[in-house]
Amino acid sequence: MPLIFQNLAIGDRARITGFDNAGRAYRKRLLAMGLTPGTEFIVSRFAPMGDPVQIKLRGFSLSLRKDEARVLLLEAVIDAS
Repeated sequence: MPLIFQNLAIGDRARITGFDNAGRAYRKRLLAMGLTPGTEFIVSRFAPMGDPVQIKLRGFSLSLRKDEARVLLLEAVIDAS
């Protein structure tokens, strides 16, 4: 089931499945930040006004504005434990 980044809460896990309506240059920028298809991340915190959002992926933290993340196609990651 597809997820919308803006609907994620702290502690939610998601996997990037692709990009929606991202221009080539913007997609290249996202890929350079480690946001590649198949990458899983956890939402770790929101700024006081809700934007930007900090996510943890690949052993580091990354802050993204919600409007930057709107192009990410996501799916839920269900913890097997």
